[in-house]
Amino acid sequence: MRLLIMFDLPVETSKQRKAYRNFRKRLINEGFTMIQYSVYVRVCVSRQSAGFIEKRVGQFLPEEGVIQSLMLTEKQYNDMHFLLGKEKKDVRNYSGRTVIL
Repeated sequence: MRLLIMFDLPVETSKQRKAYRNFRKRLINEGFTMIQYSVYVRVCVSRQSAGFIEKRVGQFLPEEGVIQSLMLTEKQYNDMHFLLGKEKKDVRNYSGRTVIL
């Protein structure tokens, strides 16, 4: 499973910018990787663990903005098409290294 977190947070005031930075840092500390600006993804072993991580993210949401989550299977994630730009050959985005227990 993959858990995507997509967000659009205001950054007009210093308080909002701080909330943005803190949210982004917490995502990274939870094991998320940026795939686009404001789109982060994490590999999860099951739908249940993805739900658990989603609840953990819910504990550190900022006060303003829009934050969405999406759970995808590895097959759905690997079927992603690049309409513009080149695919990154980053090992973290490669499904061949996923171990199923």
